[in-house]
Amino acid sequence: MSGDRVTGEVTPLPVSAALLWVARVRVTAGFVVSVAAFWLARPTWQSLALGGTVGLVGESLRLWAAGHLEKEREVTSSGPYRWVRHPLYVGSALLGIGFVIAARHALVALFVVLYLGIWLSAAVRLEETVLRAKFGDEYGRYVDGADVPTPRRFSLDRVRRNREPKTVLGVVVAQVVLAAKIVIDV
Repeated sequence: MSGDRVTGEVTPLPVSAALLWVARVRVTAGFVVSVAAFWLARPTWQSLALGGTVGLVGESLRLWAAGHLEKEREVTSSGPYRWVRHPLYVGSALLGIGFVIAARHALVALFVVLYLGIWLSAAVRLEETVLRAKFGDEYGRYVDGADVPTPRRFSLDRVRRNREPKTVLGVVVAQVVLAAKIVIDV
């Protein structure tokens, strides 16, 4: 459902029940996949360095996007949004790939690829439905590449408002846990 910015009325969105269910169980599924992935992971210092580098690229893209994004206020077209419709999701996918490389286990790769494939595609479809309902033709022009990019500087305050520091913390914790698995050899 989307809310009207002026009246606060709620408009039903044309999305399937299955898509809404996938969106609702995303966090629980992510937790289960994470626990399994950390348990199965068999990192080496080399895999951790390579995976960490890929993850750093992904998190850098997420930070750049978060520093431009004004969620629920506009169709953002500055920063990475000039070239990519969903840079936060692309960054998340790179984080997942980096984790797979660092973890060095085939089942981790399978779990992460399935999770990202299912939940990121669902998130994109749901988000695009919401943006079309809320911003209509403005979002359509953005999708078609006909929108003029918004001139805007990167803002650390927007990064904070978009809660990206929590993602940074999660990336650091994941690296530390994988490093601990190498040191402890579990």
